[in-house]
Amino acid sequence: MSKLPRKSGAADGHRGILFVISSPSGGGKGTLIRRLRETVPGVGYSVSWTTRAPRPGEADDVSYHFVSQEDFERKRQANGFLEWAVVHGNLYGTTRAAVRQELAAGRDVILEIDVQGARAVRKAMRSVVSVFILPPSYEVLRERLTARMTERPEELELRLANARGEVEQYMFFDYVILNDEVERAAGQLAAVVWAERARRRRQEWVARRVLETFGAPARVE
Repeated sequence: MSKLPRKSGAADGHRGILFVISSPSGGGKGTLIRRLRETVPGVGYSVSWTTRAPRPGEADDVSYHFVSQEDFERKRQANGFLEWAVVHGNLYGTTRAAVRQELAAGRDVILEIDVQGARAVRKAMRSVVSVFILPPSYEVLRERLTARMTERPEELELRLANARGEVEQYMFFDYVILNDEVERAAGQLAAVVWAERARRRRQEWVARRVLETFGAPARVE
């Protein structure tokens, strides 16, 4: 039995897919992304920079690159961020070089960013697949934020106040996933990744190789 063509990265002219995943704070995007990376092979993750302090259990250079405001500003002034924003009083940013390097190598990349960052990336990049994670209700979102006990009361109220405007941004995303049940929502997010990978324009290199085995012209229209 002949083997199917295998993805070998940029040598085939294949570029990775940039997935932007957003939700209000407490919407569950981090949990769904972890499930996605456990079940779908070949999904990379861009670690953002932030000036906020680490929460319990977060590791530097894994959860975020935790940096000083001075270091962040130096990077920003050097045009080193693909996107950056002030979120709940802290600075967050995605480095330009790291994302472009991964995509050029043919690897898919996940950006876990807020709606401001998602808007900036859509403007800056030619091809972006955006996914909005929608909490089932305001009450559930409040319960989730309260239960994790990582914010002071005033920070919690700020995040909830901002969430009202953030959920309205769903209409600017390609996909919307209701995170009412983790396993179902994680499966739906994985389905989005598989479907985007299977788009015809992203499978041209596969089709060319298969057609060559039939003696057909190398170019696929």
